[in-house]
Amino acid sequence: MAAGGCHLLVFVLCLALLPGATPLQASQTWALLKVQLLLNRPPALSHWRRTTDFCSGGGGTAAPSAAVVCYGDTVTQLHVAGAGAPPLPLNFSIGALVTTLSRLPDLKVLTLSGLGLWGPLPGKLERLAALEIVNMSGNYLYGPIPRGLSRLRSLQTLILDDNMIGGEVPGWIGTALPSLAVLSLRNNSLGGTLPESLGTAPSLRELVLASNNLSGNLPDLRGLASLQVLDVAGNTLGPAFPRLGRKVASVVLSHNKFGGGLPAAELTSLYLLERLDVSRNSFVGPFPQALLSLPALRYLSIAGNRFTGTLSDKAPCGDNLQLVDLSSNLLMGSVPACLRPDGKTKTVVISSENCLDKGDGSQNPSPFCQNQALAVGIVPHHKDKKEIGRHAGFIAGIVMAVLVAVSLVGAMAFFTVRKMTMEGAKTRPSAILVEEHSSSTSAYPSKLFADARYISQTVKLGALGIPPYRSFSLVELEAAANNFANSCLLGQDSYGEVYLGKLSNGAPVTIRSLKVKRNQSTQSFNRHIETLSRLRHRHLVSALGHCFEYDLDDSTVTQLYLVFEYVQNGSLRSRISQGTEGRKLSWGQRISAAIGVAKGIQFLHGGIIPGLFGNNLRINNILLDQNHVAKIGSYNIPILGEAAKPEGGAGSKHQADSTLLGDKIDIFDFGVILLELVSGKPITSIYEVEIMKELLLWAMAEEDRARRRSFVDPAVSKSCSEESLRTVMEICLRCLSKEAVHRPSVEDVLWNLQFATQVQDDWEAEIWSGDGSPVTSSRATRSSRYSR
Repeated sequence: MAAGGCHLLVFVLCLALLPGATPLQASQTWALLKVQLLLNRPPALSHWRRTTDFCSGGGGTAAPSAAVVCYGDTVTQLHVAGAGAPPLPLNFSIGALVTTLSRLPDLKVLTLSGLGLWGPLPGKLERLAALEIVNMSGNYLYGPIPRGLSRLRSLQTLILDDNMIGGEVPGWIGTALPSLAVLSLRNNSLGGTLPESLGTAPSLRELVLASNNLSGNLPDLRGLASLQVLDVAGNTLGPAFPRLGRKVASVVLSHNKFGGGLPAAELTSLYLLERLDVSRNSFVGPFPQALLSLPALRYLSIAGNRFTGTLSDKAPCGDNLQLVDLSSNLLMGSVPACLRPDGKTKTVVISSENCLDKGDGSQNPSPFCQNQALAVGIVPHHKDKKEIGRHAGFIAGIVMAVLVAVSLVGAMAFFTVRKMTMEGAKTRPSAILVEEHSSSTSAYPSKLFADARYISQTVKLGALGIPPYRSFSLVELEAAANNFANSCLLGQDSYGEVYLGKLSNGAPVTIRSLKVKRNQSTQSFNRHIETLSRLRHRHLVSALGHCFEYDLDDSTVTQLYLVFEYVQNGSLRSRISQGTEGRKLSWGQRISAAIGVAKGIQFLHGGIIPGLFGNNLRINNILLDQNHVAKIGSYNIPILGEAAKPEGGAGSKHQADSTLLGDKIDIFDFGVILLELVSGKPITSIYEVEIMKELLLWAMAEEDRARRRSFVDPAVSKSCSEESLRTVMEICLRCLSKEAVHRPSVEDVLWNLQFATQVQDDWEAEIWSGDGSPVTSSRATRSSRYSR
């Protein structure tokens, strides 16, 4: 970018020296000045005036942050680059900007980066039919990639990095843009799988999709004869290694879910490959040392996988190697001699946390790597899952029998002690009884009161129709999920797969399949299962039971299945920002849902199992049942966190933050949910949070009713009372405070939301009464709507 900017500056200066240059059309001069105004007069354009001769270099600056290039009397290139400005004011319109740019019909190159543009990426860009290069990176653009871009038949480069673009990569992008050579969508909010048509883009040279939410396997890219750069780091792609063309020079797959072994034969035939990064994935098997000898290779990272094998001291190396990262694998032997520092070799080698013969304290002992290598595929393939299930059921039956026996003995002891106590009490004066009750209560262990609270809570849950927690057999779960067929697969995440099942009684459930670590003890499992069995609340998607799968050789647990209730009425987002007219929740229903979520958070933080913080709350994980009761569908289940916890890798930072900030992380996430409930706009990234927070601050800055209402979802803006709306907005802003200590407690949040409900009820009652409608009737309707 910097080099290109210097070349552009030289070109503009050369144009300025040309005698008798044709003046720019008056309409295009007006358009450029209008662009300056719409962009809120950024510093890069501060020198633009009506008298500026744009085509003679007057549109540029001493630094390559702004430039106008003309051909004859018409603009062909416009470059304006900011330094990462905050969002433009509320009156900014991305649509108006594009409409103004359409007054430049011969515009081929458009750069508007780091200027604070916000709003949905406009399909109106199709009006700029001559566009060949578009760079709108570093802004706050959101929404899906519009279909209108498919009509830019001359488009060669599309760069939208560092925005908030959502939705999926459209299927037409590989077929409708025959000249597209560079597609860069780094650091956005794109999701879903990549379309197969992407593998047919005839001119594509660079494909950059890093730091999004993409999943599934990449399409077959062997047909991209010109592809040189592939960067998809920081997604959840995989597990299959992508199929690539022979001309690829840079492949970055780090921080994904690619697995299995590396295709050594294919990779060693990539003679132009300069960079290969497969770090932080799930690769296993022997490390192909032939990669080190690729002639053009400069950078190689396989860190954070489970590669095995013994490195050879005599393995050859390419002449261009600059950095090799072998760390955090299961490699043995010694680093090849060609990689060791000897005064001639300048290659940087990182090899810690293997089992190499280095003797510097950076390696694990050899048995560690041997045992870990053997642990791959530890369950013998020849064993029938049903046989393992019967074994699991047998052990589970024994465990249940022991538990029943212990319970009976405990019950007998309890009633015996109770009888003795009551008999003794009959002979004591009442004054002594009061005194002894107070003293003996303090002597009871705290666990007894926790159990009493749990029993009380369980009774309430029974009334709500949540069945008791129990253990399931593998055969039972296989029948429920059709042998875990793909047709029952709801999705997968970092913990494992999630299936939809139906129990023998017809009840729908979700079944989470979780691979467990070999080093987890029976005590650890028992502790986690006890915790899990108590995570049951009206505003949580509650656990119904579990099932263990065992290895027949040593009876260790290899697989864990967790069974949860299935909530069938969709997510809260589907009834707010993604809802259609007639299906969106009313204002009262939104507050009711928010109260339900807050009560769920309160239970997680200080209920029967205190201290479950950092629950990664998201509005699309808040589910609604048939009565619109909100349930937190994904929360910090300890056994999941322990199973998925990386060994010194990414993810530990959030856990550390959770410990330090406590409940305040969840309060911030709850504030984001409130923000979407009020505005009705989908919020999918921290950038969007900052934009919407700024807009909310603007709306609340003055006592202006119209200003506040302009922020509110139009679907509810006319049906909420002023005091109720202001209360929710204020608590939302407090939840989003930058400093954690300034965020409210969950009890404070609940009090404010319940107050907002009360004043909304009173406001609606006045309206109904004023219209001559019976207040009692409206009250009855609202009582069912606000039932919690």
